[in-house]
Amino acid sequence: MNTTNIVVLDGFTLNSGDLSWAQLSALGKLLVYDRTAEKEIVERCKEAQIVVTNKVPMTKETIQQLPQLKAISVLATGYNIVDVDAAKEHNVVVCNVPAYGTASVAQHAFALLLELTNHVGLHAQSVAAGAWQQSPDFAYTKKGLIELEGKILGIVGFGHIGQKAARIGAAFGMSILYNSRTNKETTLGTFVDLKTLFAQSDVVSLHCPLTAENKGFVNKDLLHVMKPTSFLINTARGPLINEPDLAEALNTHRIAGAALDVLSTEPPKEDNPLLHAQNCIITPHIAWMTYEARQRIMNITAQSIQAFLNGQPIHVVNK
Repeated sequence: MNTTNIVVLDGFTLNSGDLSWAQLSALGKLLVYDRTAEKEIVERCKEAQIVVTNKVPMTKETIQQLPQLKAISVLATGYNIVDVDAAKEHNVVVCNVPAYGTASVAQHAFALLLELTNHVGLHAQSVAAGAWQQSPDFAYTKKGLIELEGKILGIVGFGHIGQKAARIGAAFGMSILYNSRTNKETTLGTFVDLKTLFAQSDVVSLHCPLTAENKGFVNKDLLHVMKPTSFLINTARGPLINEPDLAEALNTHRIAGAALDVLSTEPPKEDNPLLHAQNCIITPHIAWMTYEARQRIMNITAQSIQAFLNGQPIHVVNK
């Protein structure tokens, strides 16, 4: 009988009841918490060999207090919530879940963009409120509609999701510019520097990981080179954007709009300037949450833990 203790710290967003934990239960003694406060981590994990987390941070101080810990499995591709250096120092393997949400996140990026250009939700709400019944005309618009064909889509970060977004944009008839850490050999788009991308694009969509180097890189300087008719989309990480700078750009009509699935602090605090900025659409970090994507996370996490138990860990991010 496998006596490995596995603790899931924040399982609710992955599985609120429509998935099964059976795959993980088969790998050891599984304890699942819907949510865990930082002050509860050490007590809940003191006997765990494997900790599974999505957004509950595993800091150096926490890792130091868990001598039984052998592996941390992150229920996401991004793993900035784990101090990977401290984990390595304590011989703790850290694994993530790569490429599970490529289609879902790219799809959501375009759902956000289409709301900015077609205002489907806005018009549906107006019909529900009785505006169409009272209209003297057979059709009306609450905001101007914009066609995507012929527009330029600038993509920052050209991994799996960025390239999927490029394919979707091309299907809409958009031209693709991209910026990434490396100039890739691809026919999907044209590599340009960041300033050129922000200056020439009608839509800028962020699909890059968060690093110490790019935190807040979307700031006043880049926003001020954008076209006043352009849109900014972020389904990557909130801290990529300097939020006060973006709020100012929106409120002064420096750019036409923004649509964000992520913010610097989640849930946001009441004083976040983007919550009340003009022409700003915000969704609650749901781009990754399709049923299909969450099932992939469950499957890949189970495979990763099994591989670790077999002595051949996969998807290791702190080698």
